[in-house]
Amino acid sequence: MLSACADNGDSNGNDDDNRPAERQTPIAAVEVTPRDLSRQISLSAAVEPYTRIRLASRASGLVQTVFVEEGDRVEAGALLAQLDMSEEEAELERASARREEAELEYERTASLLERGDVTEVEYQRARTELRAARSEVLLWETRLEFGRILAPRDAVISDRLIEPGEAVSAQDALFELVDMTRLVLRPGVSELDVVHLSQGQAVPVSLDAMPDNPFEGEIRRIFPTAESGSRLIRVEVSLPEEAADAGVRPGFLARIRLAVDRRPDALAVPASAIGEEDDKRYVYVVRDDRLHHRTVETGVTRGNWTEIQSGLEEGDIVLATNPIEMSDGQAVNIVGWRG
Repeated sequence: MLSACADNGDSNGNDDDNRPAERQTPIAAVEVTPRDLSRQISLSAAVEPYTRIRLASRASGLVQTVFVEEGDRVEAGALLAQLDMSEEEAELERASARREEAELEYERTASLLERGDVTEVEYQRARTELRAARSEVLLWETRLEFGRILAPRDAVISDRLIEPGEAVSAQDALFELVDMTRLVLRPGVSELDVVHLSQGQAVPVSLDAMPDNPFEGEIRRIFPTAESGSRLIRVEVSLPEEAADAGVRPGFLARIRLAVDRRPDALAVPASAIGEEDDKRYVYVVRDDRLHHRTVETGVTRGNWTEIQSGLEEGDIVLATNPIEMSDGQAVNIVGWRG
């Protein structure tokens, strides 16, 4: 009997040792760290001259001489072409003769008026005829000058649309001139992205033709309205002044990769780690090999990561997978890490 009692006592003392250990669920975890959740947009556009001029003829006639070719640099006032203005020259000669005749008649009438041999009305008529003759000379001088095609500003000839011997009419395009000292890009930007851009903002620019020579552009202006078809808003990016000297030409394809809605140091967790319960969001924090329910407020999602605005701190360890089948206080074992 004593032996039996002793055996029962030993059995009760070892109950805790014989109880099976609590099963730990293997999980993947992630450490909460700051991440750059800024949104990246990629744009492309052709390089354009800021100023492009289509120079039109102001007179009709035959092209007599063309003095420039594509690629020539010209200064303001340089003679680009000359039209045959023989008819205008003849009319100017005739008008000049009429002016001389009117000047002589005016001088004679003025002299006679002083002696009282003509009336004031006759004198006024002579003066009026002189003014008309002078105006006619000025008219034909102006029309004759229209035959001289001059550069309106310092520029580069990008297109020559005429050849000697061709007949042109008034308003026909003769040349295209571009200002190579100011090169720009005008990409279209969606309304969701353009609100994050501002005038004067620096923009990194790379060119397909010059991949090893990046440039830093600057947003010069943002167009006030969206294009009716695409709903895109044009943004004008100016290239630095040295771009043309470095070999950049209109027509080169430029690419822009730009961060908008900047969030460079946002605390974030995998989007799959967040659960929803009663219109609230939560995650499971791992502490002492157990899960602890934590309500959080989230922000934007960029790719696989969601911003945590409150509820977590840097360095917290969080369950990195779907928390739906997990429970508060559940024992876990971290077997993998995400990040």
